[in-house]
Amino acid sequence: MAAPLFDDVPRRRPSRRVVIVTALGTIARITAVLAIYFLIPMDHAMNGATATGLILGVMGLCVVMAWQLRDITNSDYPGLRAVQALAFTLPLFILLFATAYFLMEHAHATSFSQPLSRFDALYFSVITFSTVGFGDITATSQAARVVVTAQVVLDLIVLGLVLHLVANAIQIGLHRRSP
Repeated sequence: MAAPLFDDVPRRRPSRRVVIVTALGTIARITAVLAIYFLIPMDHAMNGATATGLILGVMGLCVVMAWQLRDITNSDYPGLRAVQALAFTLPLFILLFATAYFLMEHAHATSFSQPLSRFDALYFSVITFSTVGFGDITATSQAARVVVTAQVVLDLIVLGLVLHLVANAIQIGLHRRSP
């Protein structure tokens, strides 16, 4: 029988100051990433270079996640560090796909069932990530369906594997800090 997660490990609670600083830092990072998404010029069409850039972005995100897992295991407060890591990584992941959808729709207006603004692309990416799929925006071209399918598969990997790895990193961090 597997041991329960976070089993009987004595934990130090972070101070209110540590929690506030962590929360403010996380909010600042998310705000910066959202500002970049909404402010950077995206007036060029989706092409091989932008597709390569997005693929490299997903690969870079994997590197960032590996770095964050290491930080979680070495943190004085691994649970708090894990929340901070996920609160930054998941929005960044969603924004990478929102960027792809926005660029695809602007390259080929028939890629989706309706024209996509940046916010519409973000909305579609969030809805796809959450697997809700309201159906108000749908992928209509083969290329768009391929990218949406890739996001759904990666979403499942993120929700399963990454959350499992984060939980393990928290447990390792807690055990390292126990007396």
